[in-house]
Amino acid sequence: MPEVRQPSPASSPLQAAPSRGGGRLPHGFHRAPHSHPHGQLVYAAAGALATTTERGTWVAPFNRVTWTPPGFDHSHRFYGSTDVRILAVPVELCGELAEHPSVFAVSPLLREVLLALTDRREFRPGACERLLAVAIDELAETPEQSLHLPEPRDDRLRAVTDLLHADPGRSATLAELGRTAGASERTLSRLFHTELGMSFHRWRTILRIHHALAHLTNGLSVTETAAECGWSNPSSFIDAFTEVVGQTPGRYQADLRGTTN
Repeated sequence: MPEVRQPSPASSPLQAAPSRGGGRLPHGFHRAPHSHPHGQLVYAAAGALATTTERGTWVAPFNRVTWTPPGFDHSHRFYGSTDVRILAVPVELCGELAEHPSVFAVSPLLREVLLALTDRREFRPGACERLLAVAIDELAETPEQSLHLPEPRDDRLRAVTDLLHADPGRSATLAELGRTAGASERTLSRLFHTELGMSFHRWRTILRIHHALAHLTNGLSVTETAAECGWSNPSSFIDAFTEVVGQTPGRYQADLRGTTN
């Protein structure tokens, strides 16, 4: 994801609300790797966030929520002025959700429940537990919509992915990258499929979409984002973004503006 200078607010929702809460974080705020004895849902009601574990990076724009089960080391980075909502899930309820870090679509009902759980004090006994049960029910019925970018363990493959992380817009072919990394195109192609479960082209596309989400969230135009992330023209970027994210980049920005009004 794009590198930014680390802001240093005196406190943040990630530090001040271990069970549930919310607040604004500045563009580029980064939470160092850590883990929790409970599960954790992190929702960007406005903005976007990336959650990284040893298994890779998951990106969640404002219409998705990240889920991290207990015990997983993970870090967060936030893009745009992010209205972040943090919700701990007790261990006894974690079995209802995925056993691995995931991203889920946020339905209108789930959004309102997450906002209520992180905005309001509990005026009636048991209200939070009842709302949390609704959130779990919604998530359990929602298929994963994971903008997941897996990371390799093989040193040859990691050399290639490191080059692309450093410059997502790089137009080099796999054969050209392989010469730099000291591995053949055939070997690298096989490793992309066996280690990462996808082709080189698909992996690079998702990497670029991750960066595109960050740029769009931070206010770059669709045309500027397409050029910055390596697409030769805006129309091919729009097609790729729509296929991966489920909406056009223009609609994503329009919806994002709606969440901040």
